[in-house]
Amino acid sequence: MSLTFCNVHFTQQPQSVVYVSGSLLKKLKLSGKKKVNLRLGAEKVHAAVKPIQKPGNHLYLAAGVRRGIRVPKAGSIYLRSVQQKDEVQIGPLIGVLTDGPTSSSTQPFGNRTGFIKQLLWEGSKMSYIFAFTPRDINWQDETVHAFFLNDSGSFYRQKVPLPDVVYNRLPSRRAETTSPIHQLRERFGRRKIPFFNWSFFNKSDIYRLLENDVQVNKYVPESIMSPSPEQIKGMLDRYSIVYYKPTGGSLGNGIYRISHVPQTGYFVRYRKKTGNVLQRFGSFSSLMRTLQRQHGRGLHRYVVQQGIRLIEIEGCPIDFRFHMHKNGKNQWAVVGIGAKKAGRGSVTTHIKNGGSLLTPQQALNRAFGANGEEVLRRAKQVAISLAEAIEHHHEHLIGELGFDLGIDKDENIWMFEANAKPGRSIFKHPQLKPEGKASIQHILEHCMYLSKFRRREES
Repeated sequence: MSLTFCNVHFTQQPQSVVYVSGSLLKKLKLSGKKKVNLRLGAEKVHAAVKPIQKPGNHLYLAAGVRRGIRVPKAGSIYLRSVQQKDEVQIGPLIGVLTDGPTSSSTQPFGNRTGFIKQLLWEGSKMSYIFAFTPRDINWQDETVHAFFLNDSGSFYRQKVPLPDVVYNRLPSRRAETTSPIHQLRERFGRRKIPFFNWSFFNKSDIYRLLENDVQVNKYVPESIMSPSPEQIKGMLDRYSIVYYKPTGGSLGNGIYRISHVPQTGYFVRYRKKTGNVLQRFGSFSSLMRTLQRQHGRGLHRYVVQQGIRLIEIEGCPIDFRFHMHKNGKNQWAVVGIGAKKAGRGSVTTHIKNGGSLLTPQQALNRAFGANGEEVLRRAKQVAISLAEAIEHHHEHLIGELGFDLGIDKDENIWMFEANAKPGRSIFKHPQLKPEGKASIQHILEHCMYLSKFRRREES
């Protein structure tokens, strides 16, 4: 298998013919061959090979070939030569699965449109990359009515074959549990089309994955799923602070911080639409009656977790979002880190709940002085170990993760959350914009890896 970058051109001849420059013939090992199988995504066409005298790597596709495999556009692209199949694959053809209000021609994916545009713009330099929604797939003829980006940055639609790889950015946790989306993923799987990331995580899923992994479970605070009142009371007695979280929540919604101060009572912090709330209860039983009234007597779909006394700045706790990616060599890398400072009285550090964003160096240098760099180095290694462990125990492809990590005053590192489809708000910080670009690049390089468009040394 070899990989070659070349210029693809279109001709008007109706036949199934490809015209190949001399240097490209040699690189593809097509010298002397009369026929070749040319493939794009899931489509294949049998074409005659005609050599042409032209310097450089050039491939001219007759109209019959272009229509046969639905090549979306001319320009620079990779060719992957598979000798044992006598096949040349053009691409890769990368699909970004998402959703949104498709009635808008300029913002078809709502507030995710900007991110999708970034991916398509950068990805078009190395691939045929498009966005699509579940409604855009025609499983009968195995095509996608895709959204491509033109040179002026506007979307246009074009029908293409099923892609070589799918990057899943479906935005709805609820939709992903429906039968149609489950069937969609299974259909890609049956066709052996790599599909990452499979779905959103539930907190309980991650805690179960790691609970028996002695290498990384030490970084996870004690956590109990669907806890009984007695278990909540026991954790409060041990730690004096616990967090009570929905297993499928996001953006800090529905999280309670419960603390016990002997001789004084039980204090609960949480957020309502109107702002942060602090309530005091004279007894544990009155606290539980309130929680059960709001969330049901069984307290299902909730987890109680050991509270950690995090490092603070100006009396406000700090935690860290680690944005992780698989790279073009299938290795985990820390691509971006944002330090999130909680707002006054907030139970979480989420920016939407009044938090603010700093660089990790700003936070750790204030907390640990000269030792801040060493703490950051260890935190990066812990994040990579956690990503490798989750991937090892998970049954589906994972190529991107977001960790919410905390660091206590004794420099211990803790993992509170793992997100399969992390938000990108940390990249809005002026000093983290380069990391935002690196994140895009890692996504694309991993798509190249999964689609087998790899250089020889990466195979």
